[in-house]
Amino acid sequence: MLAPERHELILRSLRRHGRLRVTELVTELGVSAITVRRDLAELDAAGLLRRVHGGAIGPSAEGRNGAHGSQLTLGIVVPSAATYYSDVIRGAEAMADRYGARLVLGVSGYDAVKEQERIERVLGIGVAGLLISTALGDREADRIGSRLDDIDVPVVLMERAFGFPAVAREYDHVRTDHAYGAMLALRHFAGLGHRRIAINLQATVTAYWLRRGIEAAASTLGVELFLSPVDLPEHGEDPAALAQLDAFLAEVESFGSRAVLVHSDEHGARLVERAMERGLRVPEDLAVIAYNDVTAALAVVPLTAVCPPKFALGQTACELLLRKLQAGPGPVQHLSLLPDLNIRTSCGAVLAAPVRSGTDR
Repeated sequence: MLAPERHELILRSLRRHGRLRVTELVTELGVSAITVRRDLAELDAAGLLRRVHGGAIGPSAEGRNGAHGSQLTLGIVVPSAATYYSDVIRGAEAMADRYGARLVLGVSGYDAVKEQERIERVLGIGVAGLLISTALGDREADRIGSRLDDIDVPVVLMERAFGFPAVAREYDHVRTDHAYGAMLALRHFAGLGHRRIAINLQATVTAYWLRRGIEAAASTLGVELFLSPVDLPEHGEDPAALAQLDAFLAEVESFGSRAVLVHSDEHGARLVERAMERGLRVPEDLAVIAYNDVTAALAVVPLTAVCPPKFALGQTACELLLRKLQAGPGPVQHLSLLPDLNIRTSCGAVLAAPVRSGTDR
C-alpha cells in the first residue's frame, strides 16, 4: 500500500473515531509501527492531525499547539532539578518563554524506572515534544534505546548522544564537549609549568567523556597523568571521609604532582579544605581545578573551574525542538557546545575575565 493510500485511510479512521492509536493502525493497515509513526508525522506536519503519545487526535481536539489551548507545551525530563541541571532547566524555560511556549518538568533522580514513569506522565498530558537527559549515560545506551524509540513525539536529547545500534533511529542532541573541557584544564596546568597532573573523577556520566579528553590532551601536551581510584567525599569530618582525602593527598605527593583536576566542585572544595588542614598552601603547594563550576567560586579558596555552558545548552536544545515542531521533519542535528575555563585563585592567578572557548583553542 502506497503512502497516499495509507494517509487517506488514516484520516478516514480519524474522522470516524476522533482519536487513533498506533497499535490499532498497525493492525488495520498491515504495516510496521515505524511506518505508522512516519505517516502520522507527515500528516501532523501538514496540519491534518496532531500527534500525541501513542497515536493521534484531530487538529483541533485540544488546540493545535498543545494541551493548554493555543499555547505550545513541551516536556523536559532531567535527572535532577538542582545543581548542574538547574541552569539547563532555566535555559530551556527562557527559550520556551521567548516562543510563547510552556515547559512541563519531570525529574528522574537518576533512577531509570522512575524516569520512565516521569516520561509517561509528561507525555500523557499531550506535549508536542520532549527534551530529555536520561538517567543512564552514553555507555549504557543499550538499556535506553527501546524506550526512546517508543516515544511518539519529537525528542531532543541533552548531554546524551545515543546512536545505532542502541537506538533504532538517530536523535537530535545537544551536548557539552567535555573532552574539550578536560583539555582546557590540562592546558592551563601545563601553561603554569606543571608536568605531572593528578586526576580524581567521580563515577558520573560526565567522567566517561572527561577520561577521553584527558588522555588525548596528555598526549598532545606531553604531561604525565595519575588517575586516582580513590572515591573522594563531597563533605564530612568522619574518619572514613578524612581517610579518603588523606589517601588521595598521599597519592598526589607520591606521584610528585602539585596539580590536581577534580570532578566535581564539591569534591574539589573539600579536598582544598583538607589540604589546608594538613598544612598545605593552595595554590602554592597544591594547584586545583574543579569541573562543573556550579559552586566552585564559593570554596574557601575560590576554585579555578571548567564551566560547561549549562544555561546555553538548555536554550539551544529547546530552540532546536521548537524549530523542528514549526518546520516539520528535517535533518537530524548533533550539536556540541564548548565549555569555558573560569580562572580563580586555586591555580595561583586571578584574571578579570574568564578564558572563553571561542578564543582559547
